[in-house]
Amino acid sequence: MDTYDVVVLGSGSVGETVATIVARGGKSVALVEQELLGGECPYFACMPSKAMLYSAEIRHRIGTAEIAGAVSRPLVLDDGRLAYRAAASRRHEVADRLDDSARLAELRAQGIVVHRGRGRILRPGALDIGGRALGWTDLVISVGSVAEIPEIEGLDRHLIWTSKEVYTAPELPGSALILGGGPVGCEIAQILARFGARVTIVQKPPRLIPREEPAVAAILADVLRQDGIDLRLNRTASRAELSAGKAGLVLDDGSRLTADRLVVATGRAARLDGLGLEALDIRPGRGGFVDVDDHCRVRGQQHVWAGGDITGIAPYTHTASYHGRVIAANLLGRNARADHRAIPRGVYTDPSVSCVCLSLFAAREQGYDIV
Repeated sequence: MDTYDVVVLGSGSVGETVATIVARGGKSVALVEQELLGGECPYFACMPSKAMLYSAEIRHRIGTAEIAGAVSRPLVLDDGRLAYRAAASRRHEVADRLDDSARLAELRAQGIVVHRGRGRILRPGALDIGGRALGWTDLVISVGSVAEIPEIEGLDRHLIWTSKEVYTAPELPGSALILGGGPVGCEIAQILARFGARVTIVQKPPRLIPREEPAVAAILADVLRQDGIDLRLNRTASRAELSAGKAGLVLDDGSRLTADRLVVATGRAARLDGLGLEALDIRPGRGGFVDVDDHCRVRGQQHVWAGGDITGIAPYTHTASYHGRVIAANLLGRNARADHRAIPRGVYTDPSVSCVCLSLFAAREQGYDIV
């Protein structure tokens, strides 16, 4: 059995950060990844989404150039479907054409051993990857998250899109129903609408981005309506349907909606299935996430660490990178602690929503006297 000082499960922002810093610090490191090196962000989330948002924003700016006095007469845009293909082609380049070979070469050049496959914990100090055992002194769990699919009658995972399908599909759907009005749902809605798709957002809470200020959410709602997006707020989908190739939703008020695509953007869940946490007597905490202390050490463990989305603390790439730096520092003998009080967050619509620290509601909930 090959044994390493540190084995990292998952090569996203946490995993890459830990592996590179700890390897430079002189420790032996193995990185285990079942999909693409780098995680979701470069291929299916941050990078492709921002690429498409930029293309959609430029298209919108051209369409409103005369209103802004930038030109003397309206500029003629080409067909939205053709333009979407061009944007998707650029997005594919931005996402490295879903090719992680350059990342693999960089990691190996730093002395990091990369294992392809699904890692499963066997017992303290050992895990299995495709029938091969790896030994570890310290284990870092950074396997990220997956789209959470709500329990709705008739909702089949094989018939829906998540953000992953949206940001890899080359063609613009003629229409889309989006379940969820959080940051991901709002961004997808604006992209599709600005290329000409007919878009409806179905949101269970009474406003979009419910964790942020109501006044800001109201402004964002106005922006999306100006883009032609139909907002069904304070509505729950009671049933999903598929008829004549169209996706459909029946809402709690009895109304029926149909579209070419049904996109689910209702949240993320920790990717813990099949990981073997029970072998270390680790039980997921509130919300199904792994509970860590402020050193990013899994509670109740001495040599097991976790960071990023699986902690449920703040599901952002920059949080994951921060956790990676904290974990790496502790593995190298320092005493690093994570402070999550002022993690920035944003919704990258046009205009964008930028936030840091507590909303008014959250501050009052925590007992602060707010002016």
